[in-house]
Amino acid sequence: MEYFSTRNNHISLSFENIFLKGLSDEGGLFLPKKIKKFSNNELLSLKELSYEDLATEIISIFTGNFCSKKQLKEIVKKSYSTFSEKDVVKLRKIDDLQILELFHGPTLAFKDVAMQLIGNFYEYFLSKNSNKINIIVATSGDTGAAAIDAIKGKENINIFVLHPHNKISPVQRMLMTTNKSKNIFNIAINGNFDDCQNLVKQMFADRSFSKAINMSGVNSINWARIIAQTVYYFFCYFRIENNEKISFSVPTGNFGDVYAGYLAKKMGLPIDKLLVATNENDILHRAISKGDYKANQVKETISPSMDIQVASNFERLLFQIYDNNSEKIIEIMKDIKNNEFNLDEIALKKIQKDFLSESLNEKEILEIIKNVYKNYKVVIDPHTAIGVGAVKKIKKNNFVVLATAHPCKFPNAIFKSIEKKVDLPNHLKGILNQKEEYKVFQNDLESLKSYIKNNCK
Repeated sequence: MEYFSTRNNHISLSFENIFLKGLSDEGGLFLPKKIKKFSNNELLSLKELSYEDLATEIISIFTGNFCSKKQLKEIVKKSYSTFSEKDVVKLRKIDDLQILELFHGPTLAFKDVAMQLIGNFYEYFLSKNSNKINIIVATSGDTGAAAIDAIKGKENINIFVLHPHNKISPVQRMLMTTNKSKNIFNIAINGNFDDCQNLVKQMFADRSFSKAINMSGVNSINWARIIAQTVYYFFCYFRIENNEKISFSVPTGNFGDVYAGYLAKKMGLPIDKLLVATNENDILHRAISKGDYKANQVKETISPSMDIQVASNFERLLFQIYDNNSEKIIEIMKDIKNNEFNLDEIALKKIQKDFLSESLNEKEILEIIKNVYKNYKVVIDPHTAIGVGAVKKIKKNNFVVLATAHPCKFPNAIFKSIEKKVDLPNHLKGILNQKEEYKVFQNDLESLKSYIKNNCK
C-alpha cells in the first residue's frame, strides 16, 4: 500500500512513514493511492467475524509491511482487551433508530477505538527501533484523554496534549490532567480548539523543529485513526438484521469519524447516506447543504467536542472530489485560510450524492436528551443527541446514529435537561478527587515550542 498527500500527489510513502509523520511536509493529509473495493462475496466472507478479526482483516489492507497479519492480530487483541464490551461496540434500538454505542473503552469515548490501537502501533514500532518519539496533539475534549490513556507509561515516547482552557467539560479535562505518568504533558491554551489545532499544524510545518524532536501526531489527521474507525461501520452493518442499504448519522466536528464512513462506502459497504450532524458551529452543515465553507466565530456550547470551525479532514474529501488534484487543493486551502472558499456547484452535487447535513441549537439538544430519557429511559450525551436530532429533522428512515461519548462526561448538560446525575463508572470515580496537573499558555507558538523542546527526553 502506497500513500500520497492531498497537497502533493507525486510522493509515494509506506504506511509506516505516514503513520509516524501524521501530516505531510507541505501540510497535506495522507491518503492511499488505491482503495480496495470488496465484492459482494468478499463482504459475505467478513459477515460472521468477531470485531477483533474484522478489524485485523480491514486494517491489514492499509498497513502493508508495517507488521505481519499475525502481529497485527495480536496488536488488535491487546488494544481491545481494555474495553468493557466483548464486541468493543454495542447496538441499541431506540424507536425506529439503531444507536451504535462507541464509548465502551477506557475513557468513555469513540476516540478509544482508534487510539488504543495507535498506542500499541507506536509500542510495536519502538520495540524494533531505538528512536524516541514526541507526540503533539490538540483536543476538543475526548481525543486528549484517549491518547493519554493509550500512551501513558510507554517507553521512549512522550505526549504533549493541547486543550482549549476552560472550554471543555470538567470530566473531559480531569481524565487528562489527573494522569501522573511522567511521559504525559497537559497544556491549556488560552483560545479555542481551532487555535490548538493550528499550533500543532504550525509545529508540523516547521521542519527543523518537528525533525529535531522526532514529532508525531495522533489527531484524526493521522490516517491510522481513520482506518480503525472504518471497522465499526462494517461491523454494525453486518449485525443489523436486514441487509439493505443503511445510512449513518454521525455527530462530527473535525469530519474524521464521518470520513471513516465515507471510506467504508468507497470500500463497497452498502451505505446510502452519511448524515453530518453538527451543533451551532455549523460550518460543515453550511458547506454540505449550500457550499458555504466560511468560518464564523466559534461558539461555546454544551457539545464542546464540536466547537470547531476548521474541519481538518474535509480536505481529504475535497481532494477526492476534485479528482486527486493537489494543485487545486493547495489553492483551495489558501482560500480557506483567507476565509474565502465556496464549493462550486459541480463539487457540491458530488458531495451531496453521499452526504446530508443538519445542525441543532442548544434548546433542541436539551429537548432531544429529555425526550429520549422520558420515552426510553436511556440517557444520551449532547453529541449523540445531535445525531438523533439530525435524523428527526430530515425525517428519513433506516438510520444508525453513532453514540460518541458516555453521558457522564457531560454532567452539567445532562442535569440541565433531565435533572439527573449520571455517575462515572467505578474505575474512573477517583479522578474527581485527584490533583490536576497542567500548564496554561497563551496562544503563542514560540513559547510553546520552547516548553516542548525543554521537556523532550
